[in-house]
Formats: sequence, C-alpha cells, structure tokens
Amino acid sequence: MPRSPRLGRHHEHTRLKVSRLGIKLFAVILIVNVAISALVFLAVSRSLDQGFIDYLETTQSNRAETLAEGLAEEWERRGDWQWLRDNRRAWFRLVRHQLWPGEGPPPEGIERQLGDARDFMLHDAEGRPVIGPPPRKEDDAPLILNWLPIISNGEQIGSLGYRPPQQLMARMDRIFLSRQQRNLGIIIASLALASLLLAGGLSWWLGRRTRGMAMATQRLTDGDYSIRLPERGHDELSRLSRDFNVLAETLEATREARQRWVSDIAHELRTPLAVLRGEIESMQDGIRPLDESNLRSLAQEVDQLERLVGDLRLLSQSDAGALEVSLAPIDLAEALSLRLDEAHGWLDDHGIALETRIEPSVMIRGDQQRLRQLWDNLIDNTCTYTQAPGHLSISLTTEGQRARLAWEDSTPGVPDEALVRLTERLYRVEGSRSRQSGGSGLGLSIATALVKSHGGTMSAAHSSLGGLCWILEFPLIQEPQA
Repeated sequence: MPRSPRLGRHHEHTRLKVSRLGIKLFAVILIVNVAISALVFLAVSRSLDQGFIDYLETTQSNRAETLAEGLAEEWERRGDWQWLRDNRRAWFRLVRHQLWPGEGPPPEGIERQLGDARDFMLHDAEGRPVIGPPPRKEDDAPLILNWLPIISNGEQIGSLGYRPPQQLMARMDRIFLSRQQRNLGIIIASLALASLLLAGGLSWWLGRRTRGMAMATQRLTDGDYSIRLPERGHDELSRLSRDFNVLAETLEATREARQRWVSDIAHELRTPLAVLRGEIESMQDGIRPLDESNLRSLAQEVDQLERLVGDLRLLSQSDAGALEVSLAPIDLAEALSLRLDEAHGWLDDHGIALETRIEPSVMIRGDQQRLRQLWDNLIDNTCTYTQAPGHLSISLTTEGQRARLAWEDSTPGVPDEALVRLTERLYRVEGSRSRQSGGSGLGLSIATALVKSHGGTMSAAHSSLGGLCWILEFPLIQEPQA
C-alpha cells in the first residue's frame, strides 16, 4: 500500500521526537550526576576541613594538658624552672617523654604527629620566658599561642603556651588536608566520568528501545498488525512490550474476524438473494407460473432475509451496548415452562422427546420477550442439529445466589476444539452437527448476547446424552414481598 506524504512526514516526526528524547535523557542524567558530584565534593570537603580542625584543636589541647601535668610534677620534684633554662635539650626530652608514654623513643614519623617541642612555650609564674619561641624565618606567619596555666598544690607555677590548630595546619597538617582534598577531587572527577558513561549508555539503551516501540507503534497505526516487539527481561519496558504484542494480536484477530464476518455475511445474503433472483427470472421468462405456490416460496426467502437482517441488527446492538432489555423481577421457571409447553409440537415434528426437571419459583431480573427469544434460539438449535429420534433434557436448579439451567440434547456431538467456537458468529461444525446447511450460524451468538444482557453466562460442554450441553447461569433475586 503506498504511503501518503502526510504519513511520511509523521514517520520523520516520530524519529525526531525519539532522537530528541535520547538527547534530553542523556543531558538530564549527566547534569543530575554532575550536580550531585559537585554537592558531594563541597559537602565532604567542608566537613573534612572543619572536622580536621576540630580534631587538631582537641588533640592539641589534650597534648598541652598532658604536658602541663608533667611539667607540674617536674617542678614539684625540682622546685624551680632553672634546670630547663640551663639545659634546652632537657625540654625536648621532656616533651617527647610526656607525649609518648610508650617504651623507648617514638617511631620515625610518629613523633611529628604527636607534637614537636617547638610547638610549645613555657613561662614562669611571673610571666618570664623559660622556654621561648623558636627562631622565626622571614616568611613565617606571626606566632599566636593559646596559654594554659600550670598548677601545683593550688598555686600557679607557670604557663604553657601551645600553637592553635590554624598554626599547625600551616605546616604538614595542611599538606595532609590538601592531599585528602586532591584525592577527593580525583574521586569526584572519576564519578563524573562514570556518570558521563552511564548517561550515554543508559540514554542509548532507552533510546534504542523507545525507538523500536515508536516505529512499531507507527507500523501498527499504518495497519501492519503483524509487528511484534522482543520481550526481554522483567522490567516495565518488557511489560510494555508484552502489552503492545497483546494489543497487536488483538487488533490482528479483530481485523481477521471482521474480514471473515463481512465475507460470511455477504455469503449468507447472497444465497437467498440468488434464489429470489432465480425464481423471479424464471417467472419473467415463463418457465415458472406466477401462482400462489411460487409467491409463497418467494415470501419464504424474504422471511429468511428479514430474520438474518434482524439477527445482525440484534448482534450489532449488543456489541454497541444498545440492546433494548427491560429487566424486571420474573419467574424464570414459569417463563421456561410456558415456552416449553408451547414448543411440544415443534419438538414432536422433529422426533425429539422432551424431559424436564424445573424447580419452582426461580426469581431473576429478566425481560419476558428476550427470554422467549433465547428459548426459541435454543430450541431451534436443538431441532436443527439433533438426529431423530432424539432426546432433549432440561433442568433448572438454584445453586447459591445463581440459577443454573442445563440444556442437553442427544447425538451428534461436537469435537473438543469446537466447543469454545460454537458461539462465534456464522461458525458451523458442518461435519458433525449439520444436517443440512446448518442455518445462518447466528442463533448461538444471539443466545449468548441475550444471556449476557441478563447478567448471566453461557458455556458449552459435552452432554451425557451424546450431544451438546449448554450451561446457562443467571443471578438470583429475592422474591418480592406481597
């Protein structure tokens, strides 16, 4: 089928939309991941900086307190600070000993982490320097110290000054922090690169699947119902693919049914029309006389056409939900028994014996006229297909909140695979239950529609009598109070 320019433009527009979707998806994922990485970097860097300063401040304060206690003990033992003024090496040994309580000297690299003697100053009780500051270089920042009193027996014997964390960070600790921030930056950059790859891969994967779905949807719109999507995985897109395939199968089956339905209707209408045309032409050519008998034959063909058209109209109303049904409380047992009493002659003419087991007072909401039409279709089906002498058994019982009607006839039966298709429109099992042409093939479809209009169900099964058993169920209502 040639494709119109409008459909071509629509295809191109669909491809552009899918392509734009992939680009937008890539951009959104990348921007979100980069923004998250940046926020993580800022938050962790700030937390690391502040946390490290707090750690240094607490550690340095603890070191100063430990050293102050050691200095107080030494002052009590010696009585003054002169020994430190005379021997500066003793100050370095004292600081190392107080800040490293282990056996022997601290390992290489650990001594600097514990604290250097040059980080501390000592004044006596009058504020005179005992241990002064180390020599300053030209590029050194001004020395600012925190002071801690040295107490012995409730009396201040001196003051210990120590560098605050900011002063310490100007040296190796700041180098350590910068290295940590550099490592964090490398990690964040790696995350950004991974996000780039992830965004590209994910957008390509989703874009490819959405492009396939878009193209398949377009082919479905163009009438190609044979298209199917691959079903891989168990995610939402896979479930969407399965739903799409179910939709395509349903549309394909509907189109085939519609084509078969139109073909069958044309065939059903063509047969009586051909008979009418043949008989009319025969009368026009003088082959058959224009008498009452031949006119009656024409009237029968017209009646058959009217019934067929009426059946089609009823089914179309049922499909559209416009079937006229006036539901009111009705005794299903009484309505069924009355119609069966009237049909005795019809059944006798076809050599069919009737057996009934009908419970009294089975109340449902129903339409008297539609129920009569239902009984007529079932009786006609039995008379058309049951071989004489035959048998028809009808039972009406109640089970819980439903009325159950079993309609069983004798041979011939139908194959198992035909049971589910018996209510299809214009379907016939020609080889097993067709005595002549099998009627129009709409009676059971109409019966099913009538049962559904009463809120019931209708299903086929094999009969114990050798033929077919129809099971009809209707919802019960309480019998109205007098």
